[in-house]
Amino acid sequence: MISFFENSVVRFFSIIILQTLLFNNVLLFNSSIPFIYILFILILPFEINRVALLCIGFLTGFLIDISFTSYGVHIGATVFIAYIRPFILQYFAPRGGYVANSQPLMHYYGFAWFFKYAAIITFLHHGVLYFLYTFSFDNFWFFMGQMIVNVMVTLTLLVLSQYFIFRK
Repeated sequence: MISFFENSVVRFFSIIILQTLLFNNVLLFNSSIPFIYILFILILPFEINRVALLCIGFLTGFLIDISFTSYGVHIGATVFIAYIRPFILQYFAPRGGYVANSQPLMHYYGFAWFFKYAAIITFLHHGVLYFLYTFSFDNFWFFMGQMIVNVMVTLTLLVLSQYFIFRK
């Protein structure tokens, strides 16, 4: 049987390869590149050490920055969501707490829970990412429109992944 660590490494490299080879080359609505790589941060176990979570966020962002040649913007956005993730999970925790040895997947906690969790993380990630790309509030409404479209496309793909890849 494959251990959890080996399974996570396979998931990590699969998501990074999909992002760099497929989704980086997909331009939807002339402005939207789906950033599915945040899925790996979303589905990490609840019990993961915070330092390990930040290191995984850094490594994920670094690999994506290499593929985009974007010089740290993905690192910043991904480390930010890795930092904020435990607080969001704590906010959405069920009354009895999370099931031991479970992951934040839709088949454990339902569509509504996963959608809210993924929507907040995706919106925060894209907000930081777009701000770091422009580093100004010039053309604020243009970038806000692009960000909203990109959040919707990415969120749709994240939810679809729960139905097709991470089902029971």
